[in-house]
Amino acid sequence: MSAKHPVIAITGSSGAGTTSVTRTFENIFRREDVQAAIVEGDSFHRYDRMDMKSAMAEAEAAGNMHFSHFGSAANLFEELEALFRDYSETGTGQSRKYLHNAEEAAPFRQEPGTFTPWNPLPASELLFYEGLHGGVSTDTVDVARHVDLLIGVVPVVNLEWIQKIHRDRSTRGYSTEAVTDVILRRMHEYVHFICPQFTRTHINFQRVPVVDTSDPFISRTIPSADESLVVIRFANPKGFDFPYLLSMLHDSFMSRANTLVVPGGKMELAMQLIFTPMIMRLVERRRQLLAR
Repeated sequence: MSAKHPVIAITGSSGAGTTSVTRTFENIFRREDVQAAIVEGDSFHRYDRMDMKSAMAEAEAAGNMHFSHFGSAANLFEELEALFRDYSETGTGQSRKYLHNAEEAAPFRQEPGTFTPWNPLPASELLFYEGLHGGVSTDTVDVARHVDLLIGVVPVVNLEWIQKIHRDRSTRGYSTEAVTDVILRRMHEYVHFICPQFTRTHINFQRVPVVDTSDPFISRTIPSADESLVVIRFANPKGFDFPYLLSMLHDSFMSRANTLVVPGGKMELAMQLIFTPMIMRLVERRRQLLAR
């Protein structure tokens, strides 16, 4: 962790909604005039799209039916930890972009599903990461120890699956059966690499639907924000003004001493209220240190 070069990480599984959370943070950065270097977790996958298919086929042939983007074999955990460590020490580091589709790939004149070259991060006041592994820790790497503010975003698992099925069918052209196969393949590494991160986070956001999601594989619609509650768990509740949050978030309540529950439609407002002062404390501390 670093006072001069803070690192903020959003971690969550595929379909959890981390991209939407990133937009909320981008709005905070823009409004408060904070320069943030934004890094996407997909850029630290080990394989591009074509090579991943080949690696998966090789893993299956060897009897490994759990090879997925969730685990260590398909990711550059060492490089991700090096980025967080280098940034926290010097405010610099190397990153790249994964080009998901033709629109993203066009400016680089590359094929979708490929990586851009590694490049230095732009000058910034903090590093912001969004992806699968912002809080990962294994026998050989500990990404989480370099993060000043670690935030988990996870829906209950059936809702997560519904969101993934709808996204992959509508934007990537996959069948329900194909997405189901991906979910089953990832389950082993989901338990071993994704779930443990949420015990290391400073704050967790979990969206809980209040409609029936008992069979996510036949659900026709994604539960809306108004059909959900958001459970917000604070690892250390000291320093948070819960009476203020309750007054600003209508119909919210405390379910435990460290847990705030808000209507799903107020999740973005809750994030704005909770994280704006936290971000500004990190930035102001940095600015004061540099001014000495």
